[in-house]
Amino acid sequence: MLSYQHIYHAGNLADVQKHALLAWMLAYLTRKDKPISYIETHAGRGLYQLDAPEAVKTGEAEQGITRVLTDQGLAADHPLHRALSETRKAHGAAAYPGSPLIAASLLRPDDSLHFAELHPQENAALRAALKPWKAKVHQQDGFELAMSLAPPTPRRGLLLIDPSYEIKSDYARIPGIIGQLHKKWNVGIIALWYPILKDGSHKQMLKALEAQGLPDALRHEVAFPPVREGHRMVGSGMFVVNAPYGAAEEAARISALFKAVSRK
Repeated sequence: MLSYQHIYHAGNLADVQKHALLAWMLAYLTRKDKPISYIETHAGRGLYQLDAPEAVKTGEAEQGITRVLTDQGLAADHPLHRALSETRKAHGAAAYPGSPLIAASLLRPDDSLHFAELHPQENAALRAALKPWKAKVHQQDGFELAMSLAPPTPRRGLLLIDPSYEIKSDYARIPGIIGQLHKKWNVGIIALWYPILKDGSHKQMLKALEAQGLPDALRHEVAFPPVREGHRMVGSGMFVVNAPYGAAEEAARISALFKAVSRK
């Protein structure tokens, strides 16, 4: 799977849900004066320009983060606003931070950051985007990286699993991978993003995850209309193991944001 490039979808409504909850969890973790580990399995290039031809072609950002900001649906003090402001201050008004830059913007010098990205061009772009920070970028399979690092040092921290699901077997593999990772790193927050498609591809995966009885599991889903005729994605989900205190309330706020935007 070396063909997927997120620039076509950066800043869409799925990104808004994922990044808002991720930014909140990272801000929560940094309230304590203790270092954390942050790991990503499918990092992408980290920095996107929403006026790039690829992004303009799909129009997904226009219906996503641009619309949310125009409607002032995201609280001014939300940590995603902070990451977005820092990114645009450094890279221009059309810049949008992927999850690596959101994490880098919100975390501290003593925190440990690891990112996996297989695509050669995306990996090179990610290295350039993260140059101002002390982060380790790996060109290897993200699941293998997560397994090799778990449990990381420091043990307190968060793992984001965010594949494109172009490899259909991911749906079947992921519950077992998360189960193994939790056994190795029982205190780690494991956050999985997944698309909600018209064919319900995610349902068996979620059923298998919930059957494991993972601790403090949070399942949060939002619905939105297809961005164009024939588009199969009609929503976005996050499944979080060891969800931090207050995450359910933040998820409810995100749901309210989506309902407010959909009414306009």
